Amino acid sequence: MLSCFDSASPCRSSFSSSMFSRLLFASLLLLTGPLSQMNVAVAEEEPPTFERDIRPIFRAHCFDCHGASEESTKGGLDLRLKRFALEGGESGAALEPGDPDSSYLLMRIESGEMPPGDAHVSQDEIDTLRKWIAAGALTARPEPEEIPEGIGIAPEDREHWSFQPIERPATPALDQLSAPEQVQTDIDALLMASMTPKGLTFSDIARKETLIRRVALDLTGLQPTEAELNQFLNDESPEAYEQMVERYLATPHYGERWGRHWLDVAGYADSDGMTEQDRVRPFAYKYRDYIIKSFNENKPFDELVVEQLAGDEFVPSPYQNLTGEQQDLLAATGFLRMAADGTNIGGFNTEEHRNIVMADTIKIMSTSLIGLSVGCAQCHDHRYDPISQKDYYRFRAILEPALNRENWRTPDQRLVSLYTDEQIQAAADIEKQAQELTVQRNAKQKEYMDAALEKELLNHPEELREKLKTIYYKPAGERTEEEVAFYKKYPSVNISPGNLYQYNTEAAEDLKKQAAEIETVRAKKPFQDFVPVLNEIAGQIPKTHVFHRGEPTQPTDEVQPAALAISVTDGGAVNISPNEESRPMTGRRLAYAKWLTSGKHPLVARVMVNRIWMHHFGRPIVATPGDFGRLGVAPDHPELLDWLADEFMQTGWDIKQMHRLIMTSTVYKQSSQSHNKGIEKDPENFHYWKKPLYRLDAEAIRDSMLASAGSFNRRMYGEPIPVKENDVGQIVLGVDKKAPSNRPGEDVPLYGEEFRRSVYVQAIRSKPHTMLRTFDAPQIVVNCEKRTVSTVAPQALLMMNSDFSLETSTIMAEQLLAEFPQNSKMQIQEAWKRSMSETMDAETEATALAFLEQQQAWLTEHPPENQDPNHPYETPEKQALIDFCQAIFSSNGFMYVD
Repeated sequence: MLSCFDSASPCRSSFSSSMFSRLLFASLLLLTGPLSQMNVAVAEEEPPTFERDIRPIFRAHCFDCHGASEESTKGGLDLRLKRFALEGGESGAALEPGDPDSSYLLMRIESGEMPPGDAHVSQDEIDTLRKWIAAGALTARPEPEEIPEGIGIAPEDREHWSFQPIERPATPALDQLSAPEQVQTDIDALLMASMTPKGLTFSDIARKETLIRRVALDLTGLQPTEAELNQFLNDESPEAYEQMVERYLATPHYGERWGRHWLDVAGYADSDGMTEQDRVRPFAYKYRDYIIKSFNENKPFDELVVEQLAGDEFVPSPYQNLTGEQQDLLAATGFLRMAADGTNIGGFNTEEHRNIVMADTIKIMSTSLIGLSVGCAQCHDHRYDPISQKDYYRFRAILEPALNRENWRTPDQRLVSLYTDEQIQAAADIEKQAQELTVQRNAKQKEYMDAALEKELLNHPEELREKLKTIYYKPAGERTEEEVAFYKKYPSVNISPGNLYQYNTEAAEDLKKQAAEIETVRAKKPFQDFVPVLNEIAGQIPKTHVFHRGEPTQPTDEVQPAALAISVTDGGAVNISPNEESRPMTGRRLAYAKWLTSGKHPLVARVMVNRIWMHHFGRPIVATPGDFGRLGVAPDHPELLDWLADEFMQTGWDIKQMHRLIMTSTVYKQSSQSHNKGIEKDPENFHYWKKPLYRLDAEAIRDSMLASAGSFNRRMYGEPIPVKENDVGQIVLGVDKKAPSNRPGEDVPLYGEEFRRSVYVQAIRSKPHTMLRTFDAPQIVVNCEKRTVSTVAPQALLMMNSDFSLETSTIMAEQLLAEFPQNSKMQIQEAWKRSMSETMDAETEATALAFLEQQQAWLTEHPPENQDPNHPYETPEKQALIDFCQAIFSSNGFMYVD
């Protein structure tokens, strides 16, 4: 059989192993080349200044001990201002301007004594310090006479690109571009402006087969069907491409695809995590379904943000007779319930564990919406970004009325019943009927047990009978020690419901039938459904305090809720005002959500359009989509990023419109083929002179295999498909019915559920689905801001040996054999078309037919010696076709989007 990434496999001739090597090399250049260098702010010809060059070094390494707070001026040394350093501390002046060798602070740093611990100042930073002192320890401006406690936000902090207001750049004039005829959108013009000085242009538009496959996989995560392919190929109208894009935007599979992308950053999981038990969250899928519906409805992103942060604010309490819309609004708050939370389990509902839930929720919220990782400010002022510890706790105060650590609610206590009044009444009526039957059964049971006792007492001496009878009817807790000891001597008198069958088998079978009847009656109750919700309890408004070193048992200053100060581009503040007195809730989350989506926030739109771009091109404009701070990577095309962000807001935060804009551009529609000029002038494709090639993600690989094989179950929404550990330790689909030996138990039929989309596969934190995990689906600990893309041997081995790969290839082969019996040519052509979305060319056809012939001959000569009962021997004709289908699924042409 052909191997997974064998260059001889029948994949597209346009993609070879050497091209893949170039792609991998280019991606490495992307991470280490010009993009990372864009973060360097120091101009070589300018002497260093304290504010721009030295304060960030002190902030990262020194402020914790020398200036972040009143208690952190060890040795009396404060390094927040140059003049404080000149004044020095207990050891005298820390600096000697113009004389680095005599500067005590520099000596301590160069010796490795400062800062204490394993983390030392880098040599580049030491060189900058030395250069600054030698130049006279310059400041950019006169220093203030007084400064408030803490590190504050300096003007240089606000100069960082991501904290600047979003400003729409002017579109370059066409006559200034290298190939104006290629420009179809402003996106093209902005990108071509950067490639024109290089003498580069876009590549030719890709073939129609390539375009429809690209669009289908991008928007739905599925290969185009044969009908979809033929409709587009046969449409010669000028609007054929745009209409094809619209058809895929309108399919319900769009929401499944793009909902899956958002679920990554939201940290979606179907289990609680935190403990070894990793308890299943049976209703978490309500949030997943809400997200899929929202993308399919093209809910504006600003509305999506507001509902996820504060959907409960729009549903009056108490929650009764909820409409479908109200249920969705409550389900939306599942976004703030995705963090691992094991507080249902004994020993894990502690101050420490509650604090972890809060910290992880803040991490999900900040990295997904504003592209900042604020977590290290929980313990001290952020070492790199302008986020103080007080800022962190002000931010935390927005959530605390709902995640109240003083009146904590466990995950089970955050479930809202969806029972209507009618269902409540129906359930009560049925329960009353069941109780009546229970009373009758209990009376009958007592009658049988009394009779059994009287009969058993006859087997004991007459003088003991009355005493034994008295003790029998006496409650166990009221028996004296003497009575207990006496009663133990006569165990046969200890008649109970559990052993009644030993005394009266017929009566026990009577009683068993009555119990079954009662359960049958109770089973008629309407199913009680629930939705996990994040909400507040009226009147419970906890005070938020800064925790000393992040320790929740050491609260210090009280703080009020506010947005991060650095996000306010005019230097003011966004305090979260108290809600109206007439409303029982604080309204903090709603007020914050409205601020985020007001159009004034510098990050929200940038972060979202960066993610949209990433999923269309396989790489984002900002290579660190969850970190737009100083530790992140600067945008490779900042003008394009801001243009997209502004356009996104101007068009009503319309995600589908952003797709249309990107997908109708030349940069998106161009070919992925390389050429010598592009490789020579821009080997890493920094300027997008060709469409970046990227591998399908895990879900798209599995789903496209199912769709190509014809076994795809398109049922949407609902409970997840369960996962279990099989007999070789892999996590596969199935009901977990482990035997007493902890070995996998009997198989439970899934009735076609195993063929549903991967977005519906149960996401258990401790048991990630083996195939999806092997192809880099995230194992959720907190959330996933950007998936890694690896190329490793286990991927090839899984495609060659896993039950899923073998079974899917078999299903496809069986369909082809049934549709085209005794016609190998049609079989391979159809297999290719269904998997690759194109007609097989003559050269590939000849190679494929030769493979089938050789494989059949080899299988005929080498029949298997030991039969596997789970995989019985197939005829050589069928097995060869199975091998061919499996080779297609394993090929680069199937795995990559070009």
